[in-house]
Amino acid sequence: MTTHYRKVKIDGIEIGYREAGDPARPAFLLLHGFPASSFMFRRFIELVAGQFRVIAPDYPGFGHSDAPPPEEFAYTFEHLTDIIERFTEHLSLPEYGLYLQDFGGPVGFRLATRHPERVSFLHIQNANAYDEGLPDSFWTPARAMWADPSTANREAIRSAAMSDTALRWNYLHGVKDPARVDPDNWLLQSALLSRPGNKDAMLDLLYDYRTNPALYPKWHDYFRTHQPPTLITWGANDEIFPEAGAHPYRKDLPQAELVILDTGHFALEDHADVIASHVTRFTARLR
Repeated sequence: MTTHYRKVKIDGIEIGYREAGDPARPAFLLLHGFPASSFMFRRFIELVAGQFRVIAPDYPGFGHSDAPPPEEFAYTFEHLTDIIERFTEHLSLPEYGLYLQDFGGPVGFRLATRHPERVSFLHIQNANAYDEGLPDSFWTPARAMWADPSTANREAIRSAAMSDTALRWNYLHGVKDPARVDPDNWLLQSALLSRPGNKDAMLDLLYDYRTNPALYPKWHDYFRTHQPPTLITWGANDEIFPEAGAHPYRKDLPQAELVILDTGHFALEDHADVIASHVTRFTARLR
């Protein structure tokens, strides 16, 4: 299945995206995490494009989208959601399934609560919406920055989360066979983060992540009220969003299907075929 690499301007920002599949098929919107891009979906797209019109955008500041400096663009999750909302409208997507991973959770859950009638199903993969999924063991430096966004705390996050060592760790922690993980991942992310002002943009987003826990009750209400068909696949060895964050979804989505995988945060790197098979099976049942 051929993947096309396209660009479109939304609010003056050029948004890069990957697209594959028959436009007449149901739309499946793939929302990537940090510090990734639509590149993370490259294998998954090929595996599911026979069933969907698959669309994977890069947020502003990520991948092949424009990366304006923070003084010209507000890097917040509300603003990213504004862009992705208008992106879906520009592509005339009245309904879509959502693949949510990492940062894709805060963007996708905002999108879903704005337009619940547009969401045909959720696929949640290591994307958090519960307090249990934000462990102090990993998030202590971020919490310190949320409480005090001083230069010292921002610089601590910069060195801890955006060094070449940290980028490599993001992809390899919790993975049984590191040789299965494409090293182009962290080389690409390092190159993209080296663009002028890009690390500051990412720091702004990591600071804005503090706004997400306050929205958890709103997201939970969306789950309970609308009961979107939901598949959850979760890397059990993830230290960023641990397995403890996966199980609470079933309090609010009792019909959700939960699949725990023996891998880490970027589960598509070594489990793309497994995840794709679960998505195909799950959505075939819906159709």
